[in-house]
Amino acid sequence: MAIRRIGQVLVDLGFVTDDQLEALLEEQRAQPGERLGKIAEDMALITDDQLAQALAEQMNMQVISLADTKLDPELMAMITETMAQLYRVVPVSFEGSLLTVATAEPEKLTVQDELRTFLGHDIRSVVCTNREIQDVLDKFYASSEDSLESIITELEDDDELKAQSLALTDGAVDLTGAEALADSQPVRKLLNMVLLIAIKDHASDIHFEPFEDEFKIRIKSDGVLMEMVPPPRHMAYPITTRIKVMANLDIAERRVPQDGRIELTVGGHPVDLRVSILPTMHGESVCMRILDRSVVSLDLKNVGMDDNIMSEFREVCNKPNGIILVTGPTGSGKTTTLYSVLSELNQLEDKLITTEDPVEYDIDGIIQIPINHDIGVTFAACLRAILRQDPDRILVGEIRDLETAEIAVQASLTGHTVFSTLHTNDAPSSVTRLKDMGVPVFLITATVEAILAQRLVRRVCTQCREETEASDELLFQLEMSREELGDRKFYRGRGCDACNNTGYKGRVGLFELMIMNNELRDMVMRNASVDDMRACAQKYGMVTLRDSGMAFAYEGTTTIDEVVRETIVD
Repeated sequence: MAIRRIGQVLVDLGFVTDDQLEALLEEQRAQPGERLGKIAEDMALITDDQLAQALAEQMNMQVISLADTKLDPELMAMITETMAQLYRVVPVSFEGSLLTVATAEPEKLTVQDELRTFLGHDIRSVVCTNREIQDVLDKFYASSEDSLESIITELEDDDELKAQSLALTDGAVDLTGAEALADSQPVRKLLNMVLLIAIKDHASDIHFEPFEDEFKIRIKSDGVLMEMVPPPRHMAYPITTRIKVMANLDIAERRVPQDGRIELTVGGHPVDLRVSILPTMHGESVCMRILDRSVVSLDLKNVGMDDNIMSEFREVCNKPNGIILVTGPTGSGKTTTLYSVLSELNQLEDKLITTEDPVEYDIDGIIQIPINHDIGVTFAACLRAILRQDPDRILVGEIRDLETAEIAVQASLTGHTVFSTLHTNDAPSSVTRLKDMGVPVFLITATVEAILAQRLVRRVCTQCREETEASDELLFQLEMSREELGDRKFYRGRGCDACNNTGYKGRVGLFELMIMNNELRDMVMRNASVDDMRACAQKYGMVTLRDSGMAFAYEGTTTIDEVVRETIVD
């Protein structure tokens, strides 16, 4: 049955007139993405109770008043604070395996499916006002950290769970018992809590690490690992097994590394978790890479480049052929920069093909090929096949060996633009890296058009930023005297609730763009040193990573410690 539009429901119920609906639709066009009911409430055309009634009518659901409903604390504990805040739902009853939750957004149909996945119960929704939801959340739920601590305290006191876990760990593999344990409510609850906290904090990785006497959970946020409250040691096996079940891995196999993926939908947007299982002395270590498309904006404007570097980089990326390299260590944002470039170049008249290990984000209009070494689908093999597909622009995930480098060079010589990544410290040393691989010098000068080196440094938290003095040790590392520093100030974050007392919130990119010109090509042919090439590139306007970082440090965007940590002295 087709669902009536909310505007028509409001008119049918007599809450707004046809003329008012026209005005609402006009206002909605001016606020793309905003819901019509919310606009009507903001314009004081309807009350929040009338909006709840209209939404219930539209979705054929029951309306309830949370103020008149007695909420059971045990029932409330079925949904953690993080989950309740993320989905904005309140549990109101539980019969058999059917959990009824109140929501102010019944049109978000995926929420029921997501809660069913997380909780393992059938879900029924009823409608209430947004104000009532907020009142209950404020009244019943403590902070998420307290909730995690309370879950772990419960697990420590659960002797039955501990006995089951130790019995399965010590004995032969009992698959039925292992699956039942992994699917138990306490294990689900703890893992869901960790996942939701990590996704809410925009973390990039979650690490589950078993040791002899403890089981650590660490989350990487803004490039730095932070330890969470450690669960009891006996939870290592159930949690690892639960992750394996979610990733469709072999729970009976504990001796060899395994890789898998978990696809979740959290808060209405898809989140992809890449899972890596590694056997260790004390159990299996798990690393989960979080790929959340809603966090990463694949737009070159949002990468954080200086306007001058941006315009030069755009210009070189639009050349009809040649190799453009992006270089930096793992986790420095190389892939995001290249995806942003490809998104911008993704025009109807051009064919773009990528080969990646693995494909991180799915982009409409671009053909993306995952690498699979087990069956011989390598970068070199893919690149050969790609050239027979008549592409205009090609992305090679990484140039790792001479074979891949040679085919990339041949592709650029035959009229293709090739984008790829390397692992080097800065832009000039990328030329040396290609030489070390065995690429002939004359081919490097003929094909390489530009090299972009990048790093990510943490931003100072704007809520607790304050001026600070640079220590003599830091100035020594920067090769700078007090006289050279002058009256310029540095900043740091004191630490507050907004930044989890780290002093940092978010990251910003440092970029070093070396565009090849005739003088640099001559230097490559003469086997000039990296230092000479860097000096020549600076003469033509290249800003080094260190200088880029210092500019951010002076304006208070990042700290001097971050610049020293992420960049090398020229």
